[in-house]
Amino acid sequence: MHKSIQTIAINSQSRPHSCSGCNNEIELGFDFEYAFQPIVNINAKTIFAHEALVRGPNGEGAQSVLSQVNNQNTYKFDQACRVKAVKTASEVNLEGMLSINFMPNAVYRPELCIRTTLEAAEKYNFPTTNIIFEFTEQELIEDSTHILNIVTEYKKIGFMTALDDFGAGYAGLNFIADFQPDLIKIDMGLIRNIDKSKSRQSIVKATCRMCEELNIKVIAEGVETKEEKDVLASYGIFLFQGYLFCKPSFKARGHVNEDSW
Repeated sequence: MHKSIQTIAINSQSRPHSCSGCNNEIELGFDFEYAFQPIVNINAKTIFAHEALVRGPNGEGAQSVLSQVNNQNTYKFDQACRVKAVKTASEVNLEGMLSINFMPNAVYRPELCIRTTLEAAEKYNFPTTNIIFEFTEQELIEDSTHILNIVTEYKKIGFMTALDDFGAGYAGLNFIADFQPDLIKIDMGLIRNIDKSKSRQSIVKATCRMCEELNIKVIAEGVETKEEKDVLASYGIFLFQGYLFCKPSFKARGHVNEDSW
């Protein structure tokens, strides 16, 4: 049974704040909002989750925000993202789970740094069991023990974890062997035109077999055509994300194109 939000928050507050990030008083200095894109279950014809995608205050692209993140404000930004994602998801009555991207290198001590997320979940009445934390292969993580501690702590609390951009970054198979997240998202570079690419088909099929043995669910992201979807579905993938189903919706939950099922 998972610990309650209140218990974990109290325990975190009672421990000494010994990580430098928690004591960082630097102001963020810019604002941002979220768009939400559904991850659909094509078997059940339901929305499994929404991924929270950072946007500018008026819906500007993610880069307009990320270009302002630096070594001094990374921790503050990561914490602000978690709180705003939970708050906005609650305000729009999000359907399904909430998937939040986080920066492993911005987490100093997971049992302390997770406190603001727990407080936000309690304040906005959003269950922790409905939160997925995504970390990306494209962020270089030099300390594997550190990320293992994060994943272990998050699973202990009740969060699901997902590895984003699988096949496009630093982590590779060693990462899967060591950490075994609940979900992996196959990078859209492997998805694009898979119906016409034997090499992509072989790689994705092998990935699906591996994940089935490890009890890891596979999400195909960046799916744009029915042909791509049909090939991926034939490999047993049933969780999909991409323009074929729904584009990101600014400060709103997505509505899936019914013809895409």
